[in-house]
Formats: sequence, C-alpha cells, structure tokens
Amino acid sequence: MAQHPIEGLMTTAMESIKDMVDVNTIVGDAVQAPDGTVIIPISKVSFGFAAGGGEYNSCCEVQVKEDGEKEDEEKASGNGKYPFAGGSGAGVSINPVAFMVVGQGQIKLLPVTMNTSLEKVLDMIPDLIEKANETIKKKIKVRREIKQCEEEE
Repeated sequence: MAQHPIEGLMTTAMESIKDMVDVNTIVGDAVQAPDGTVIIPISKVSFGFAAGGGEYNSCCEVQVKEDGEKEDEEKASGNGKYPFAGGSGAGVSINPVAFMVVGQGQIKLLPVTMNTSLEKVLDMIPDLIEKANETIKKKIKVRREIKQCEEEE
C-alpha cells in the first residue's frame, strides 16, 4: 500500500522538531566563570504540532452505474484517488527556569523567578504604609472629636 501524503507532512514536521529540541536545549551548555564556578542554564521547552488535510474531488460530475448507483467520475475512470491538499505546522517555546551553579564545593539551584515574590512584597510596602497612615489619622480625628464632645458637656 502506498504512503498517504499526510504521512509525509507529519514526518517532515516531526523531524524538524526533533532537530530543534534536544537535551542541550533543556540543560544548556555550561559556562565557566574566571573563579572556576560553572553555571548551567536550565530551560522549560514546550512544543505543539498540528497536521491536517483532505482529499478533494476535482470533478463534480457523477456517473450512474448500470445498477442505478451513483459513482464519482474519477473513481469510475479507474484512477481511484482524489487530489490531496494538506498542511502542517509546529511551534516551540523555550523559557529559562533556573541556573545551576557549581563551585566552591557546593551546588546551588537558583530559580529565575526567585525574586518575583520578594519584589511584589516590596512594591506593596508603600501602599501598606499609606493605608496605615490613613487609619492612624482617622483614629486620631475620632479621638479629638470624642474629646471635644466631652469638653462641651
């Protein structure tokens, strides 16, 4: 049995992905610092793949067999195959996740997003201080009003 055209599309796309993504993409090449420390980048790799196609009848005429059944002209002509149209595509996303630092007798894994939480907390501090100041000012104002009311009585 002959190979279907969609198989060729899928094979080409999968081979291209295989060439692009290998273990060196996930665990990158090591870089050595002047002090002897080795830094190894680690990434997250995501990829997607899609392929599709269909066979289309090139003629619209239909022949009628002797027994009354309809048969496409191309099938009746003995060709037995419709024209094929298809396509495929793939996408790859590479995101850094961490750096492995090896040196000075120890190994550390430093996540890329480690400071993100700390930065969010630091960004919230001015708002928290402002809200605390407003609350304190309100309490002081209420106490003054209570004190004035007591003095007037």
